[in-house]
Amino acid sequence: MLYDPAMNQVTCMIDLLAVGADDATAIGAPGRAPMSFAALRLLSSEVVASLNGKGIGRGDRVAIVLPNGPEMAAAFVAVGTGAVTAPLNPAYREDEFDFYLDDLQARALIVQQGVETPARAVAERRGIDVLELVADPNGVAGGFKLAGRQGVVEPAKSGGFADSGDAALVLHTSGTTSRPKMVPLSQGNICASARHIGASLALSADDRCLNIMPLFHIHGLIAAVLSSLAAGAGVYCTPGFNALRFFQWMDEVEPSWYTAVPTMHQAILARAPRNTESLQRSKLRLIRSSSASLPPQVMASLEETFALPVIEAYGMTEAAHQMASNPLPPAERRAGCVGLAAGPEIGIMSEENGELLPTGAVGEIVIRGPNVTDGYIENPAANATAFTNGWFRTGDQGTLDAGGYLTLTGRLKEIINRGGEKISPREVDEVLLDHPSVGQVVTFAVPHDRLGEDVGAAVVLAEGAEVTEAELREFVGKRLADFKVPRKVLFLDEIPKGATGKLQRIGLAEKLGLA
Repeated sequence: MLYDPAMNQVTCMIDLLAVGADDATAIGAPGRAPMSFAALRLLSSEVVASLNGKGIGRGDRVAIVLPNGPEMAAAFVAVGTGAVTAPLNPAYREDEFDFYLDDLQARALIVQQGVETPARAVAERRGIDVLELVADPNGVAGGFKLAGRQGVVEPAKSGGFADSGDAALVLHTSGTTSRPKMVPLSQGNICASARHIGASLALSADDRCLNIMPLFHIHGLIAAVLSSLAAGAGVYCTPGFNALRFFQWMDEVEPSWYTAVPTMHQAILARAPRNTESLQRSKLRLIRSSSASLPPQVMASLEETFALPVIEAYGMTEAAHQMASNPLPPAERRAGCVGLAAGPEIGIMSEENGELLPTGAVGEIVIRGPNVTDGYIENPAANATAFTNGWFRTGDQGTLDAGGYLTLTGRLKEIINRGGEKISPREVDEVLLDHPSVGQVVTFAVPHDRLGEDVGAAVVLAEGAEVTEAELREFVGKRLADFKVPRKVLFLDEIPKGATGKLQRIGLAEKLGLA
């Protein structure tokens, strides 16, 4: 029987876990025995009791810095049943962890035993409890215990499992200001999005997802992990994306679907000619793509290579991932189009007066629905501009046709979308301005054949200063994760400005002859 969201309106994670049969696989990994739904439910109970015993309960934020894999997936789910999860990119540098852990006001940090990370030192310096995830190398995929500070601790003010209105997940989204915004997503938000994805893909308990997405990102957490569990299906988690091992994993796991960003699909396609036998054995029934625009050529090549439908979807953190999706056959899939509303209601709004526009008009894409955040944390200025008449403004430009299909026509935001990784240009600006040789700087998006966009920076040197592009890139790389480091640095006498004298990031690549 196919998963039907109307039959299962669960609105919190602990009830979502009840969907799966006791002995059915919930979380797996290549080469390891899987964890059943019964075992995942038991683990969640044990983790919540452990956190409550350390004074951590509903509403308390727990940062998670773990490598990709089944333990990360299990930790997200188990912690999320009774506290607020805050997954962070393990590749962050110490300065980045310092910002995020402070901004989150995290009550605890979960790290893997034996794995070094600068997050550990930052947490200890800030007085944040460090809890070690201890995995059993001989146990089932995703199984773990939490080890940490012992002693007398005040009990959690609000213990037990979370309700639908409680926060479940907090992620930072890159903003056009220097300070990333905290996006709180409730239990109801993420469960609704999981149900929406399950309905879009017709997921059932017979499905099996191969997750290659990072699990500190909304795409992997909701589209791969939670949508699978919401359908009573299993998700098999790899240690991270590796195109060289993808077809081996596919043979081992025999998944019915996977979801990824376009750059991953392109890397897989490049390996496909060497893996024709694996393609013939494949049990895939669909491929999903999201988080960045899928070039029509790549979509066509995927469908030809795998002989199955490719479903492109449109998502963002503030919507707990999915907003629109192309439908499954026999309905029409349109290359270069992100499909039909698939969860929240979608409208097109005038950028000038906030009125909804008629079919065919171009304007700002707006959404409202059960998966949409209620607003950013402690950021009234951002909330004032993000919401109009109950609609959330995505910052993307698009149009809806008479059939309800949504096409993206541009971006109103300055955010750089590097293959699905979102980068705040002002964050890079601030680091570059700390270099003594830099007088002025503006970071902006430059076109990239494979990634869609990459990071560029235009720099005006301080008077009499000298510095090389390599030196600036090395300077940034010590402070920010590798994917934020500018791949192109231009030295200019003056940075181009708009008519009002303001620096204009959007369109700067074209002005400088880089597009």
